[in-house]
Amino acid sequence: MTTSPSLKAVLRRYEAQDDAQDDVPVRRGDMPRSLVLLFAAACTLSVANVYYAQPLLDALALDFNISHAVVGGVITATQVGCAFALLLLVPLGDLVDRRRLMAVQLLALVAALAVVGCAQSASMLLAGMLGVGMLGTAMTQGLIAYAASAAAPHEQGRVVGAAQSGVFIGLLMARVFAGGISDLAGWRGVYFCAAVLMLTLAWPLWRRLPALVPAPGATSYPRLIASMFTLLREERVLQIRGMLALLMFATFSIFWSALVLPLRAPPYEFSHTVIGAFGLVGVAGALAAARAGQWADRGFGQRTSAAALMLLLLAWWPLSLMAWSLWALVIGIVLLDLGGQALHVTNQSMIFRTRPEAHSRLVGLYMLFYAVGSGLGAISTTAAYAHAGWQGVCLLGAAVSLSAMVFWAATRRDMLVAT
Repeated sequence: MTTSPSLKAVLRRYEAQDDAQDDVPVRRGDMPRSLVLLFAAACTLSVANVYYAQPLLDALALDFNISHAVVGGVITATQVGCAFALLLLVPLGDLVDRRRLMAVQLLALVAALAVVGCAQSASMLLAGMLGVGMLGTAMTQGLIAYAASAAAPHEQGRVVGAAQSGVFIGLLMARVFAGGISDLAGWRGVYFCAAVLMLTLAWPLWRRLPALVPAPGATSYPRLIASMFTLLREERVLQIRGMLALLMFATFSIFWSALVLPLRAPPYEFSHTVIGAFGLVGVAGALAAARAGQWADRGFGQRTSAAALMLLLLAWWPLSLMAWSLWALVIGIVLLDLGGQALHVTNQSMIFRTRPEAHSRLVGLYMLFYAVGSGLGAISTTAAYAHAGWQGVCLLGAAVSLSAMVFWAATRRDMLVAT
């Protein structure tokens, strides 16, 4: 049997492709599942460092003689570090080798965690928290921008959604981890264990993260930073979604920063382990909302945002019933985390589509809104609790959630024009 010339040509072409396959880089659209999981796991461990302090506020207040009314300043110091990172460190991903940048930031984060663990004064504690907030945020948001740049446009929502799910799981699991370790080894043990966990992450990241050429644009660090102000001024999508992020993360911080105070007091008097375990129920909501990025890719970003904001507002009703039922608290946590995760992933998916060459700068600017919201939420909720108890915290959270919904409705037409 003879083979036609056309069939021979087809066979030769496939043979040539097979022979050259090992020499051709994997397409960005073919990101292995194992690499997606590595991005998610790295985000989980990195962001957790920023939130370990939340269930430990009462222990820190006792150890350093800080009143409950102002102990939220420990979280605020962390968020100030987040703001510095978003302005000065995260944008570097658009200018330098991201893999080397990750390695340097990881080692510096380990050092900052050690400073917190060894702190002997309130000033040293605040300085360490500032460093943890700065470097933990730089790694987390740098990894998300890294994942977005390594993914092809058609799978960007899926990859970013997976990485962002890792962030939310890290945020929630941080409370469980911190509560359990602090009951066994004190609050200092939490930060020493965190430093060890980050060191174990160093080798897999160095070996597996893909090498990416920095995007063209600013040719120097000053010009890179200056370009961020241009992006913030010109990108309407970033402005709108950033403000929604500010209000959403303020809502999150209002709840989680204050929760430890009533649960440690009579009649509950729960251990840090039990309080931290409440974070586990939020994982279900975070995982359920992981598809929000894909829905945004399909054009349903505004609908997803509306549903997420309604969940955020609705969550405060069962949360306000905590004194009568802990099951109501569980339901409220699920609703809060489901709405927050869906809105956050949708925000990032829509922002990343505006300037593909500036992913690191975009995520830095977007998360700057988050840092401001979290810091304001932390300092306001402990003051609200000191003056009006848990019901005051819930009224504050509901008011901020309602403000987010009103802002979304007022800017809906602007989003339609911008996209």
